[in-house]
Amino acid sequence: MKVTSAEIVISAVSKKQYPGDFLSEIALAGRSNVGKSSFINKMINRKSLARTSSKPGKTQTLNFYKINEQFYFVDVPGYGYAKVSKKEREAWGRMIEEYFMQRENLKAAVLVVDMRHEPTVDDQHMYEFLSYYEVPIVVIATKLDKIGKSKRAAHLKKIKQTLQLSNEDIVIPFSSETGEGKEEAWRVLQQFL
Repeated sequence: MKVTSAEIVISAVSKKQYPGDFLSEIALAGRSNVGKSSFINKMINRKSLARTSSKPGKTQTLNFYKINEQFYFVDVPGYGYAKVSKKEREAWGRMIEEYFMQRENLKAAVLVVDMRHEPTVDDQHMYEFLSYYEVPIVVIATKLDKIGKSKRAAHLKKIKQTLQLSNEDIVIPFSSETGEGKEEAWRVLQQFL
């Protein structure tokens, strides 16, 4: 896909703030600091539209990025970050649940995991949650460039086993550094738009 325009439209905390233009949405979920913002930036050929941070837990709102005036990427707050109060975590949880359970424009979720590590219990819970609510899932395994070519198949197999993926589930190895996996990611995501 050729991206000609991309802008952040709103950072929302409740459904009354969601965009009302009824465009399709693809949500990005994953652990704090797993590379969701870097994935967005690489996909849209922008260096820093989606803010990246070395501090986990920076995204605390649902960030709606309008792409080509046709659809949105929705960056969801990262999970699994310990330095946030229990009260804040619960508020994020309610905000994320409300979005995933009630948003009619949501066409698919991208579950971003770190290819170098086995998916966490939080990753497993997010996969189960999305599956339960029948949200189509595409797993993006980031940081592909950090793994030697001979070890990649083993890492992918571990991800599939840990998340208990079905044969229909799609896992795309991806590098925000090299752009490897970008074409395949667009090819798959366009099917939901």
